[in-house]
Amino acid sequence: MGLMDKIIETIIEHGPITFERFMDMALYDPESGYYSSKEKRIGREGDFYTSSHLHPVFGVIIGKQIYEMWEKIGRPEAFDIVEMGAGEGYVCRDMLEYLKSTAIFKHLNYAIIEINPLVKHRQEKLLSEFSGKVKWFQSLDDVAGVRGCFFSNELPDAFPVHLLEFQKELKEVYLKADKGELTETLGPLSNRAISDYFASINIHFDEGYRTEFNLRIREWLNDINKVLKEGFILTIDYGYSDRDYYSEDRNRGTLMCYHEHQLNENLYENIGYQDITAHVNFSSVKKWGEDIGIKTTGFTSQGAFMVSMGIDEEIRKISENSKDYAMEIARIKKLIMPQGMGDSHMVMAQYKGEGLPQLKGFSIRNQVKYL
Repeated sequence: MGLMDKIIETIIEHGPITFERFMDMALYDPESGYYSSKEKRIGREGDFYTSSHLHPVFGVIIGKQIYEMWEKIGRPEAFDIVEMGAGEGYVCRDMLEYLKSTAIFKHLNYAIIEINPLVKHRQEKLLSEFSGKVKWFQSLDDVAGVRGCFFSNELPDAFPVHLLEFQKELKEVYLKADKGELTETLGPLSNRAISDYFASINIHFDEGYRTEFNLRIREWLNDINKVLKEGFILTIDYGYSDRDYYSEDRNRGTLMCYHEHQLNENLYENIGYQDITAHVNFSSVKKWGEDIGIKTTGFTSQGAFMVSMGIDEEIRKISENSKDYAMEIARIKKLIMPQGMGDSHMVMAQYKGEGLPQLKGFSIRNQVKYL
């Protein structure tokens, strides 16, 4: 049975489903979901690329921040890095390549959470040099007593979201089946947490305004909190604060699809064969973290983060050793310049433990107060 048939069958059996349920099936259905597929989805041959595909310096910069985190919590004998959504494993490889010559390396335990066995196999092949350092797990439930850092690069944007529309009041988008096609219909909010959140931030919407709500982020933080004993959550993704996310100008939301490196808004085409993403509301990440005792210590753009961490020093090293300096600089510019990922991607650091450590990555510009 194809994925479209499975979705329609679910609707016939249970009635209209939320867009969140549809997005969950489209991306994570065990047999036919986009992220469960046997096909390569990320990189030059796939549908999109991330910062880790542009240049190894991205992993170096993350490694530098990890090293400082280790120092900030007293250089413990064992420091755990847990990476979720590791993609092909490039950040892990580049980070460990940098850290292997530093004092932290012998204290590191690196865990990758990966549900797709084929992706895991590719990661194992890429990371064969560090086979004694990296371990794989199916879920966060498999790691416990973590003292260190939970790291993700472009993960929460792939969590299924509730699709909302304002028609005299906030409504939720549901999907029904009509002659083998999916059609939208509006209904009541499926979870009271949605209305509670919007009541708490006092946002006004114009008639017809569309947006999303990522409630899975709250579940994700709760899951991390259960296994994080002390340390940091370092999250990199594209997104905004409440104020920017729900601005008047963004009245169609942020949902978008990627298929063969092409961006589109055709949510109900190529089901299971295209990525569906929504920008992250970092204000909600901050709020839900604070609700469970996780404090936000830093929030800034990826460009400002990398400059704060000494990207200029790494560029100087590259200039001394590179065989194609112009090509490498062109790629690095995409990581840090305002026209690219330097501004579109944000970096957030949260902390669980005593005090509130200040990190170098947020020394030039820390925008926590705007969340």
